[in-house]
Amino acid sequence: MPEHETPKRERPGAATPASRASVASPAARGPWHRAGRQVLAQFGLKALGIPAFMTLFFAGYFHLLRQPARVPAEMPLTWLDRAVAFEPLALWPYVSLWLYVVIPPSLMPDARTLVRYGWWIGGLCAAGLACFYLWPTTVPPRPLPINVPGFDLLRGVDAAGNACPSMHVAAATFSALWIDRLVRQLRLPPALRWLNAAWFVLIAWSTLATRQHVWWDVVAGAALALVVTPLALRFDGGDGCTRRSDIIAPPRRRACGGS
Repeated sequence: MPEHETPKRERPGAATPASRASVASPAARGPWHRAGRQVLAQFGLKALGIPAFMTLFFAGYFHLLRQPARVPAEMPLTWLDRAVAFEPLALWPYVSLWLYVVIPPSLMPDARTLVRYGWWIGGLCAAGLACFYLWPTTVPPRPLPINVPGFDLLRGVDAAGNACPSMHVAAATFSALWIDRLVRQLRLPPALRWLNAAWFVLIAWSTLATRQHVWWDVVAGAALALVVTPLALRFDGGDGCTRRSDIIAPPRRRACGGS
């Protein structure tokens, strides 16, 4: 009978198949690497789909703004509206919403998850447009205390109509909750959650400080988003058991059948 061969010993420091696999694994390269991979995933679809979605929303928004179904009702002022002073610098966080809302869809890992997200944000926008059609509203006329460059353009484009609910606040609330979920699931630095919260607060504040909205618009926009967003985060079609790439599953571990 042939003698048993002595098993070969690995050289010290040599990479084993297991170690090579762990190095090659995206998860082993850290959360930033994974986030970058998800931004690049379906990049063409994101680059075309996100601007197309915004264009479609603005087509409906400006149509209802220019041609309301009936005479818009004027929203009442509250003591908080009088307490929040006009702030020219608030224009920057106000317009930053259009960068803020791009973050969640940019981090979707695949086409199916991206389309699901699109349906939910589309439902939110459709609900807001339905409110504008059924109950047109406008903010009370309040002249600016000073002549500020940029505000004439803002008020010329985004006039005082379509006030309640504030779609600025609704979209910011929806995005803030998704960004918080994504930061936790990607295991990005916790400081990003605070940065996300601060950005959201600035956007909400800017709607009052630019005098584009009043307090009740803000409340209604947040309420609309708080109805839709928990449903989106709960019923997004993934339970974290069948698709490892599905990052939208709730962070709590679930027991998968048969495992």
